[in-house]
Amino acid sequence: MERLIIDMDGVLADVYSQFRKYEKAELGIEQETAAAIGKAEREAFKNAGTYVNTPGFFLEAPVMPGSVEVMRRLNRKYEVYIVSAAMEFPLSLYEKYQWLQQNFSFLGWEQMVLCGSKKVIHGDIMLDDHFKNLDHFNGRTLLYAQPHNMTKDPGKHVRVADWQEVEQVLL
Repeated sequence: MERLIIDMDGVLADVYSQFRKYEKAELGIEQETAAAIGKAEREAFKNAGTYVNTPGFFLEAPVMPGSVEVMRRLNRKYEVYIVSAAMEFPLSLYEKYQWLQQNFSFLGWEQMVLCGSKKVIHGDIMLDDHFKNLDHFNGRTLLYAQPHNMTKDPGKHVRVADWQEVEQVLL
C-alpha cells in the first residue's frame, strides 16, 4: 500500500477564509481572493502573523469542499498521514489535533503527524500547497492550488485545483 502524505492548512483546512474573516472583523477589509494571488499569506494579509497566533484560528477553519468524502476513499486505498507543521505556531498544535478529530473522525491518532519541518517526512505521494514542502520530497508530488502559488510554475509537481481533481489523480 502506498503512503500518502497530506497537508492540513490550505489543503484540508480553508485558512484563506479564516484570514479574510479575521481581516474583515479587525480592519473592515473584505479582500477578494484575486488580491492575494502571487503573494505569501503574510504579504496578502496585513496581520496574518497575529491571526495564526490567535486562539481559535485553526480550530474554527472551514473544511475544504469535497475533502471529507474524498479523504474517506483515499484512506481505504492508501496509507494516509496528515502532516502539518505545528511548531511554528505553538497554539495551533492542540487546535489542529482537535480540528482533525472533529472533521476527519475516521482517521486514527496514528495518522496525524504534527511536526516542525516536513523535510524528515517520507512517503510515496505528497499533497501540499507549499513548494518548500514538496521540493525536497522524493516521491510523487501534488501542488494544491492556493493564491500564494498560482503565479508560479508547478515544475515537477502536478497542480490540482480542488478535491475533485485530487480524486481524479489519486483514485
